[in-house]
Amino acid sequence: MVRTCSPAAPLIDGCARGAALTLAIVACAFAVSVAGADLRIIAPNAVKEIVSDAAARYQSTSASATVFTWSGSEAIAKRVEEGEVFDVVLNTPQNLDMLAKAGKIVPGTRVDFAKSGIGIAVRAGQSRPDISNEEALRKALLQAKSIGLSSGPSGRYMAKVFQRLGIADQVQGKIRQPPSGAQIAELLSRGEVELGFQQISELQHAAGVEYLGPLPAGLQSYTIWSGGVHSATNEAAAARIFLNALVSSDSATAIRKAGMDPM
Repeated sequence: MVRTCSPAAPLIDGCARGAALTLAIVACAFAVSVAGADLRIIAPNAVKEIVSDAAARYQSTSASATVFTWSGSEAIAKRVEEGEVFDVVLNTPQNLDMLAKAGKIVPGTRVDFAKSGIGIAVRAGQSRPDISNEEALRKALLQAKSIGLSSGPSGRYMAKVFQRLGIADQVQGKIRQPPSGAQIAELLSRGEVELGFQQISELQHAAGVEYLGPLPAGLQSYTIWSGGVHSATNEAAAARIFLNALVSSDSATAIRKAGMDPM
């Protein structure tokens, strides 16, 4: 949005008129600066649908635009810890709390907005293995020639699932785990892995894959997604408004659509 300032009314005193004009120019420049300030947000790919929806609603009532950087949760934590500054940082509660202790996130600004489970997918057109219960999933894992896992929370958790199913040693050599932020759906669609595990929101609408469903209930684990205000931001008020949009009732529909649950 571009704001314009009306010229000051003529003043009889030339000196006063000059001072008033100077103040008007400064005020106008400040207003344009505030109006044009972008809200910089770094967020995990897993919450892209939800955050984009909140951004559209935020921008409809705000003079500033939102500028996104998408990555994986671990990569985000590393970038912020090493000094990159964003106005809003979205990540897991554990990573945000760690960043708060490091002085990168304003204490008390963390809000939890969604929780997501782990989903399973195969390449489009591939036969769909049964993953409806623990034994069926165990069989599918043993039969798969390759398995794709994220480097984020879901990938770390799946290592525990393999242990629980008693097949950790058998599947170890099949695992493909790309860097933080990589999409398992892309590995599936290119045929680089046969069976993929990642956050449901990153698989269920992805092109080139067939989403099989969530992990069996007895094995499922949920990741909570949160946001906080960066301690070095110059847009703290706008950042808080955006975070409020993420936890509003309007966001609940988008959260459920993405296969998650509102907090």
